[in-house]
Amino acid sequence: MQAHDLSPVFEVLQSAAWLQSFPDDLVRSLIAEGHLIRLNAGEWAQAEGDDRPGFSVVISGLLHSYCAAPGGREVLIGLVGPGSVIGHATRYSGGPRLVTAVCVEPCALLEVSLAALDRIGSRTPQIWQAMAGFAYTHMRSTLRMAAEVISLPPRERIAARLLAFRDQAGTENSAVIRISQELLGEMMGLTRKTINHHLATFETAGLIKTGYGKITLTNIAGLKQIADRVVEG
Repeated sequence: MQAHDLSPVFEVLQSAAWLQSFPDDLVRSLIAEGHLIRLNAGEWAQAEGDDRPGFSVVISGLLHSYCAAPGGREVLIGLVGPGSVIGHATRYSGGPRLVTAVCVEPCALLEVSLAALDRIGSRTPQIWQAMAGFAYTHMRSTLRMAAEVISLPPRERIAARLLAFRDQAGTENSAVIRISQELLGEMMGLTRKTINHHLATFETAGLIKTGYGKITLTNIAGLKQIADRVVEG
């Protein structure tokens, strides 16, 4: 990796939630063993069912992650921003990759192969703890989405999902959610009419601003109040 590429990569890894409790030596090992790749908007970083081992850390840009659904559909399930991980060490966690990840904008990713992970692990065993940490974070995010679908009416569910996307994106301006209203409705199992109605209500209340392919969150506290509201039966 070229010297001028190192600083932003180090900063992103150092600030990633799953690495914050570990020494900087682990970050340096990932950089030394990793390979920086750049992808254009629309390119796939990985495909569901891919058995390619190792993982990638997003350094810059934003990806949409999709999962296969009944009827041969691909459903958007999350946003993947800087510091987030896609892929896994198939030898240890078993099975092919679970999602398709597509770049929404130009992206840089640090690829770490399975062989590189083995080398890092021999020097810095904390890598396995760190990997368990990001696996837990992924599971928590998935369970959160399931809980939203089960427990929340559409209005509260939309507010909660916008806030979750904000947390997942990890971009410099994380209040800008790069998702269309159509995709948002599809992933939440809501009709376009329902999505448009509630987003229009949010916009009138000054909570968001909608634009082409994006939703800007302008009142985080107001959205939290809606998402956390207890609905009486």
